[in-house]
Amino acid sequence: MIRLAVFDLDGTLVDSPRAIVATFGAAFDALGVTRPADLAVRATIGLPLERAFALLLEREVEHAQVAEAVLLYRKFFDTIVLPQAPDLVFPGVAEGLAQLREGGVALAVATSKFHGPADALLTAAGLREYFAVVIGADEVTRPKPDPESGQVVLDRLGLTAEHAVMVGDTTHDLLMARAAGMRSVAVTYGVHSAAELATAEPTWVVDSFPEVVAHLSPVTA
Repeated sequence: MIRLAVFDLDGTLVDSPRAIVATFGAAFDALGVTRPADLAVRATIGLPLERAFALLLEREVEHAQVAEAVLLYRKFFDTIVLPQAPDLVFPGVAEGLAQLREGGVALAVATSKFHGPADALLTAAGLREYFAVVIGADEVTRPKPDPESGQVVLDRLGLTAEHAVMVGDTTHDLLMARAAGMRSVAVTYGVHSAAELATAEPTWVVDSFPEVVAHLSPVTA
């Protein structure tokens, strides 16, 4: 029986990738550096910001320019992404989360965002109340796809991996789930394509959030 559902945030619960691309662009403009292509930015979503900017700037993670870019991104995140949050929630998410919680499934978020921005985005989107635990990349030493984020959620809630499922839109989420011993649901409406998601061998693949709920419902699971 499924007792815990762990969700990724960007591209899984909230259609934030397009707003995130704009925020990256604003950070690059402020740095005075040519913007990378939108597709290049989207390819980094799901990675911690430091790693994403290091890849896009072709710098080491420890480089001062990477640190400056991250600070700029966080500033623009508050003015670009958060105001749009209520309109970015994917169809069926709020209703589905309420259904799962009422059915006795514990809900958590494991994200590559830092805890503060993740909490702010969930709150702005009207979703924070559904989650017992939110784990950000700054609360672990090894972010996704390492299993640590999932293991921290399990420890916080006193549950075991065999009763947990990870839901995400990137291979980082699915690989984390496998390494942590969890089953997984890949959603095809986010960042990674169905073909990319298949390489991580998810337990289930779905095209909408109501389909996620159907797999996680205590009645059907």
